[in-house]
Amino acid sequence: MNLAGRVLFALPMAVFGLFHFMNAGAMKGMVPNYIPGGVVWVYITGIALIAAAVSIIIEKMTKLSGLLLGIMLLIFAFTIHLPGGETSMPSLLKDLALAGAAFYISANGKN
Repeated sequence: MNLAGRVLFALPMAVFGLFHFMNAGAMKGMVPNYIPGGVVWVYITGIALIAAAVSIIIEKMTKLSGLLLGIMLLIFAFTIHLPGGETSMPSLLKDLALAGAAFYISANGKN
């Protein structure tokens, strides 16, 4: 079950990361205006999502990758989804839940 849980969590992260590259132009509008760089952040977060997914699946540096992924997801929740109001509530809750799972992986993962 450990492997199945890790794969079921990490695989969507990898897909989300790929979507960042496939839809970068559309996603750059999600980067808050007060953060310089725009589309660069879309690519950076895409790389981070894919790297975290690989780390979690192969169980290398999972403590660090889970921690960093959880922090990134909380940043998304509070800087992108929370200001979006009621229409962003499902995305806010999704990112909070995923951040919790990432922290759990971090707490129970290998170095």
